[in-house]
Amino acid sequence: MKNIQTLNATVLEKRAAISEVIIISAYIGVQMISDISSLQIVSIFGTALDAGTFIYPFSFTLRDVVQKKMGKENARLLIICAAVINLFMALCFYFISLLPYDQNAGGSDLWIRVLTPVWRITIASIVAEVFSELLDTEVYSWWVEKVTKRHQWARVVVSNGVSVPLDSLLFVFIAFFGTMPIDAVWQIFLGNVILKMLVTILSIPMIYLVKDSNGTV
Repeated sequence: MKNIQTLNATVLEKRAAISEVIIISAYIGVQMISDISSLQIVSIFGTALDAGTFIYPFSFTLRDVVQKKMGKENARLLIICAAVINLFMALCFYFISLLPYDQNAGGSDLWIRVLTPVWRITIASIVAEVFSELLDTEVYSWWVEKVTKRHQWARVVVSNGVSVPLDSLLFVFIAFFGTMPIDAVWQIFLGNVILKMLVTILSIPMIYLVKDSNGTV
């Protein structure tokens, strides 16, 4: 009987570890893909948006999933680790852009023109990510501890509803203030917030994919 219980416990631990690896990988993957996608500016209904806006909001809900599954401190640590990885990625791209490319072997200056970091935008993105997602962590904790542990969709909507506007505000003003008319900066901010909140709504079911530390879904 004890052997069966031990085996069951081992299986559950392995499943928990696998789910944590998947969640962490998804979070960092979304961060990196959105940062690279942000190098392209697109026009949606006449509003200029960086293409990373379409995927980046999923990171807020994935952060909620991490906190639900692994706790507040691990969520904070993951946010910092993701920022370091994104900064390291930008530095690697910058280093590669300094190297001579071999045109005969397929090298091209197109890579340099596309992927060489624009440091003001890169820093704006990383700063916005760190501060907004740390705020997301605090709002999520406050909601669960002080308001209710029920209605998990609400904790996602509330935490993202606070952190998404901060993320957009920090990003657009650090990246673009002084380089374009203030009306255009506010237009980009508004477009970012609207699109990110729409993506947030689509991402809500993810919070139900994992159990929290006490085993409840």
